[in-house]
Amino acid sequence: MLGAPFEQLTLALGVDGLHGPLVATLVRRLPEPAPDPLLPDVDVLYVHGWSDYFFQTELADFWTGLGARFFALDLRRYGRSLRPEQAPGFVESLDDYDADIAAALDTIAADAPGPRRIVLLGHSTGGLTLTLWAARHPGRCAAVVLNSPWLELQVGRVGRRAVAPLLGLRARNDPRQTGLSLDLGHYTQAQRVIGSLPPAHLPAEWRPERGFAPRLAWGSAILDGHQRIARGQVDLDCPVLVLLSTRSTSPFTWSAATTAADSVLTVEEIAYAATRVGHYVTLARVAHAVHDVFLSLPTPRAQAYAVLRRWTLAHLGHSPTEECRLTPTGC
Repeated sequence: MLGAPFEQLTLALGVDGLHGPLVATLVRRLPEPAPDPLLPDVDVLYVHGWSDYFFQTELADFWTGLGARFFALDLRRYGRSLRPEQAPGFVESLDDYDADIAAALDTIAADAPGPRRIVLLGHSTGGLTLTLWAARHPGRCAAVVLNSPWLELQVGRVGRRAVAPLLGLRARNDPRQTGLSLDLGHYTQAQRVIGSLPPAHLPAEWRPERGFAPRLAWGSAILDGHQRIARGQVDLDCPVLVLLSTRSTSPFTWSAATTAADSVLTVEEIAYAATRVGHYVTLARVAHAVHDVFLSLPTPRAQAYAVLRRWTLAHLGHSPTEECRLTPTGC
């Protein structure tokens, strides 16, 4: 779909009880030989957000430029994995994605040239999904990078506690009923102005202007993830980098600020929730960034990449053997 040097592989996940085969899709950027790779033993797995899929070739180029191998996963019922008649993005629990992630990591490992360190990179809902996965699978990741992760509801802790019981009850009674969508298309318009929309030849239904119609069970699954974090049930055992804009703007009105702020999440709520996902969390705020910091205007985008490069090399830039030599007491 993206052309060279990208390839994709369909991963079979069984059968959707309503609509046939269930699949995920693993995308990889073919590496290019580097004379002095900085991350020669690192594999990166990227997971997209809601109403989204992988198309950020610049992000892939960044990682392969450091010598890492880059992979991206279109989850079940998203993007390359969406099949006719399926409800886009629908799951009843974020734990359902364990099968998608396991299939991706098994495929990555089968093609590995030797021992590898895994870096998980998640955007928005993908950031929430990977945070919960990494907490349930300690020891699997060398680092987690979260790009505007959806760690808390936009109305905050008090609003979530009020909404969650009612939504949970309705979801149990009619899990596939569509709920209220508050996406008016302003974030898509901001990306159109910035020039960071997906290539025009890719299917528009993979990333509709006003997002997918959310289902009640999916919404309840999201709130369950938020509550796990709020209750202290998540504790990542590896370094975590959280990238966020410095400010949010209203999703209900269009203004010039929409191209220079997060119009999807409430960044102050996310910043607070980020402090609860582990003991070693770095929070980086990027001025004038939009919801996907790597799809922002050139200046904040460059700043986001500079932060990511500096943080990554500080935490992963040496092999484990070299890290032992650099500590006073060894390993």
